[in-house]
Amino acid sequence: MSQQHILVTGANGFVGRSLCNQLCQSAFQVTQVGRALNSADGGAYSQVVSIDGTTDWSTILDEVEVVIHLAARVHVMQENLVDPIVAYWQTNVEGTLNLARQALNAGVKRFIFVSSIKVNGEQSFPGKPFTAEDMPMPEDAYGKSKWEAEQGLLALAKDSNMVVVIIRPPLVYGPGVKGNFSTMIKLLQTGLPLPFGAIANQRSLVAIDNLIHLIMVCINHPAAANQVFLVSDGEDLSTTALLRRLALAAGVSSRLIPFPAAWVNFVFTVLGKKMMAGRILGSLQVDISKTREVLGWQPPVTVDQGLRNCFPTKAEP
Repeated sequence: MSQQHILVTGANGFVGRSLCNQLCQSAFQVTQVGRALNSADGGAYSQVVSIDGTTDWSTILDEVEVVIHLAARVHVMQENLVDPIVAYWQTNVEGTLNLARQALNAGVKRFIFVSSIKVNGEQSFPGKPFTAEDMPMPEDAYGKSKWEAEQGLLALAKDSNMVVVIIRPPLVYGPGVKGNFSTMIKLLQTGLPLPFGAIANQRSLVAIDNLIHLIMVCINHPAAANQVFLVSDGEDLSTTALLRRLALAAGVSSRLIPFPAAWVNFVFTVLGKKMMAGRILGSLQVDISKTREVLGWQPPVTVDQGLRNCFPTKAEP
């Protein structure tokens, strides 16, 4: 029996590297696509510098059965484009749908799109986690572009033989993570006291191993066809609890001072960091019951295991 041929875009990214490694270990035939000249592991690789509505995928899609589309224009902290909304739309909407149409014409059977929980919104109300059936309420250009791409993909799948699977992860963490999660790790490792000891929010996260496990399940699961799934570790944490458990995983002390959340919000607002305050103080919970019920999926890695994995030299054997 021949190996199933899978194309992965964004192969050199944080999720892409780990996913491609897992696919290769699982005996899939993998074609990796990224912007860099070569892949991180030297496997079968094609360089695609720019993904938009004009990208030609014809030779890369030859004999591919499943596309896993990770590549996207993500958040840019120091935005220097005059009209970033257009850039998000060109890559995340036009680029995605152009790839999907060419995949359909090439005979691809399944298109797995890794979207974002930002399609649902920026914050959930206490006790009311986001679900896959909620009316999407994206707020920024990134979330809106992902939502428009989702709609286009599901419309394409309606009258075709190619099925679409959409996965919306929240913050993904693991070895080599960057962004806000990396900043938290660095702050804890300084040993400085931090004013986050009394934050009573609730946030869902997903360990990279759990996200990859779900993607692997969705490659062939018949019930995944034309569905939207949310994913998380299955345990929600306050910012305070996350910092304490992250410190434990790192083997450092968590020096958290219980300042009131309103005070923390005020300071961040004065410093011009209101968006950051929202991430630290606000709640964002996701309900993964549909993912569990439809796919029979459970997160194989616990939160504490996932946090320990962020520090390979300290991880348990």
